[in-house]
Amino acid sequence: MSKESIKKDIETRIKDLRKQIDHHNYRYYVLDSPEISDFAYDQLMRELLRLEAEYPELVTLDSPSQRVGAAPVSSFSPMVHRVPLLSIDNAMDTDELSAFHQRVVKLTGSENIAYCCEPKFDGLAVELVYEKGVFTRGGTRGDGYTGEDVSGNLKTIKSIPLRLITRKPPDLLEVRGEVVLFKSAFADLNLERSESREPLFANPRNAAAGSLRQLDPRITASRALVFFSYGIVDAVAVGLGSQYATLERLSEFGFKVNPDVRLCHGIGEVIDFCLYMQEKRESLPYEIDGVVIKVNDIDTQRMLGIKARSPRWSVAYKFPPTQETTTLKRIEVQVGRTGVLTPVAVLDPVRVGGVTVSRATLHNADEIRRKDVREGDTVIVQRAGDVIPEIVAPVVSRRTGDEREFVMPDTCPVCGSGVVRDSIGGSGSEGVMYRCVNMACPAVLKEQIYHFASKDALDIDGLGRKIIRQLVDKGMVCDVSDIYTLTRDHLMQLEGFAELSTANLLNSIEQSRQATLRRFLYGLGIPHVGQVAARDLADHFGSLDKVMEADKEELQAIRGIGKEMAQAISGFFSNERNREIIRKLKYRGLEILDQQPSEPESASLAGKKFCFTGTLESMTRSKAKQEVEGRGGQVVSSVSSQLDFLVAGAEPGSKLDKATSLGIRVLDEDEFRKLIREG
Repeated sequence: MSKESIKKDIETRIKDLRKQIDHHNYRYYVLDSPEISDFAYDQLMRELLRLEAEYPELVTLDSPSQRVGAAPVSSFSPMVHRVPLLSIDNAMDTDELSAFHQRVVKLTGSENIAYCCEPKFDGLAVELVYEKGVFTRGGTRGDGYTGEDVSGNLKTIKSIPLRLITRKPPDLLEVRGEVVLFKSAFADLNLERSESREPLFANPRNAAAGSLRQLDPRITASRALVFFSYGIVDAVAVGLGSQYATLERLSEFGFKVNPDVRLCHGIGEVIDFCLYMQEKRESLPYEIDGVVIKVNDIDTQRMLGIKARSPRWSVAYKFPPTQETTTLKRIEVQVGRTGVLTPVAVLDPVRVGGVTVSRATLHNADEIRRKDVREGDTVIVQRAGDVIPEIVAPVVSRRTGDEREFVMPDTCPVCGSGVVRDSIGGSGSEGVMYRCVNMACPAVLKEQIYHFASKDALDIDGLGRKIIRQLVDKGMVCDVSDIYTLTRDHLMQLEGFAELSTANLLNSIEQSRQATLRRFLYGLGIPHVGQVAARDLADHFGSLDKVMEADKEELQAIRGIGKEMAQAISGFFSNERNREIIRKLKYRGLEILDQQPSEPESASLAGKKFCFTGTLESMTRSKAKQEVEGRGGQVVSSVSSQLDFLVAGAEPGSKLDKATSLGIRVLDEDEFRKLIREG
């Protein structure tokens, strides 16, 4: 292929990228209704920047690379920014963060660089103008040069001071920051919109943007918007020499400043802070999608200068996206261990929060109607932390007319029995749960057995869903008590079973014949009773017989057990079928140990946080957790800077690398056992 032909293909691709980016800028900045995730948008922009860097002769004045957002809508008066409100380049991983640092070092000739690191809000950027200490006007970013004057709406935000707190205000002060909507206020707003049949906002950022750009300021005033400040235009003019000092001065003036700002010396401290904030992200009351890193010294910033659309002295470290868009292919209905029918979205696989997601919960039929989700929709999928992926909202603008509304079945999709609709909490109001009336339904039975055999219940190692499915389908197990009647001959009939796997499973079943009361209560799968409630019941009553005979008043007297849970427990044990299964379990050799009210064996690990990785040889993970909690410690599932110990068994995973990078103490199995013995 000739050079001319290659260049023509590149030119065509650049034009296509510009067209796509312009469209998404319009959806994002003007309509506040994006069709793709921030991550997907960033990928388009990064490709355009790379191609334009390789072929600078193809750069045009109207390229999206030459501006920040989209032109303002005509509903508001324009507001020209005296100094352009530029965007910031992104670093998608720590390698790109280190590369940014190396560029700064090369341009400054110094390794001794201090950075001011600030959480990157997922909100709407605005500029506020103060003349002689009084707020006079404010506007959105717009295209970076001209935004929309939304002064009337900004005045309704209580965290924006209408007069600076200072006796000697500067003649002119231009403050930049972010308007955000806290997670709780976002949930309340979407609930209100749902009740009034209005389209839901996809995320707090879009809710904040939509709220700030209302033509009626009274609507803006009714929403709990918050402004965080993070910069002053020409800070030197007001006697400031660093970004960190700028934030301190803003706070003194009466502005809200993020409390998680940190001054870091060197790229190592910067990376540590970014990883710390990534761990803390889910616990914050507002959304952040990264960390902004700025060279702290303003003279150094000036020396480094700016590029066409971004400063050389700043970069944004982006967290893995928690939202993505994909296609909802169909909705399937699953039947759980209590007979509840749950709709599940089957998706085109998509990467969200660092994992591939192909299924997401839709909760119930009312939720599907509330969100107006349809089969065939383009949908926004969300996964925050370790939370099960869920559908946030459909992208209505992508609909073609071929989408199909979902209707819950009136018969169980597994056994064909009738389905009833339960009311919530016995209130008599219209409920949201559909339930199979057949408690012998194979799907219900399979999930009950799986729960009974799980690690936190009877801990029958090797009894997974695939084996349970075969046992139930072949009629070998009709309730959980039948587990204890299984023999070698039974198991050898199952697909994939040989002498060793058969012996291992039979041995695991045998070891489970002696169960603590709390594990047994949890394993029964009583509605609303999790591990904590099972422990509280065992501690309070001490024996299974006393739990079974307790009335609702006795149960409600236990701290943490309310009316609904007490009713569920009482109802479970008054059901003759459940009592018969318990009798059969005992007859077939299951011993349920009485229990004395538990107290921590000691407080030697009080306040200490542990995390486990790899396989322990001398004890199960559940046993290790018991040992820690029995001494007042806490077991967590992920590594963060708040962790005290990582216990590393055989074949540890990525948690070990992360703990090492954060300087967390790592214990091998022998060291962990020694720590337990000494406690």
